[in-house]
Amino acid sequence: MFVLLFLFSFTTAAQQRPAFTIDPNARAFDASTITPYKQNHTKIYAYIDANKEQHLANLQRWVRQRSISAENDGVREMAALLRDDLKKIGFQEAEIAETSGHPGVFGYLDAGASKTLVVYMMYDVQPVEPVGWKVDAFDGAMVDHELGRVLMARGAVNQKGPQRAFLNAVESILAVEKKLPVNLIVLAEGEEELGSPHMPELVAKYETRLRDAVGVFFPMPSQDRTGVATVNLGVKGIVYFELEARGGDRGGPVGAEVHGSTKALIDSPTWRLVQALATLTSPDGNTIMVPGYYDSIRPPNAEEQSLYAAMMKDFERREELMKKGLDVRRWIDGWSGEQALLQFLHNTTLNIDG
Repeated sequence: MFVLLFLFSFTTAAQQRPAFTIDPNARAFDASTITPYKQNHTKIYAYIDANKEQHLANLQRWVRQRSISAENDGVREMAALLRDDLKKIGFQEAEIAETSGHPGVFGYLDAGASKTLVVYMMYDVQPVEPVGWKVDAFDGAMVDHELGRVLMARGAVNQKGPQRAFLNAVESILAVEKKLPVNLIVLAEGEEELGSPHMPELVAKYETRLRDAVGVFFPMPSQDRTGVATVNLGVKGIVYFELEARGGDRGGPVGAEVHGSTKALIDSPTWRLVQALATLTSPDGNTIMVPGYYDSIRPPNAEEQSLYAAMMKDFERREELMKKGLDVRRWIDGWSGEQALLQFLHNTTLNIDG
């Protein structure tokens, strides 16, 4: 395996991270220029208020069901729970969609509408760290928090809570209005936390149905710590790969560790792997040294600059909230304001997972 790793040893000219600026003459996007939504949903809001206990119970059912994809813990049970909830809400079609890995879930609600919206969901969660929890991760407990009374559980924020809250809203609309203004396709996977290795199988299985949709919606947390709601226009995708170093004829043990006393004689696959990883970035880890890695990064276009200029009006406040939420005191190179925003939204990354 050493030969494979040596392929990653780059001898390149100095690389530089892309730098971006917002044209000082860029006109900030003004949401008030958009025709406001004028429909009144007072009855639906009243229904939601009257059924908060049941809606909370729905969230608790979801977060109490284990679904750790990396450990195959409760995954199929969670898929069945999601399928059954779709049926109960009124989806005419709801089924387990098998893949070569963990199953997906497909649902279709025919509202007799002219337009169809795909709702992407993920029902799996990350493994649970053994320390740092105020309550058991799958208790679905309500606890006192600096933000107020909150539901604390694995998946409460990412992403079971927001997704079941969305279904609560769908259920409420149907209870009051008896139908939705759009048809819904739910396509859920149980491997997002693994990098979605079998999502292409789900897309291929329902490709014809998915092509009928006008867009895709991903229910996710959209409020910051002060309650201000935001709209995400996209998310960052990933390319995921693993590097392994193994001993063999080229050196290093085949099936044993390298003891400190014998390192004087034995190649260490671990050190070879460390050296290979170190060639991928500058010594501080912040500039990617892989040739061509930055080539496709372009400056923000006029529309994006308009959006960024509007975001800057509130970014100073949000930036401090981001630091607090991420538990960091400074960004790379001491960035702040415009440069921090542009790097976060517009640049690419190379990260060692975890």
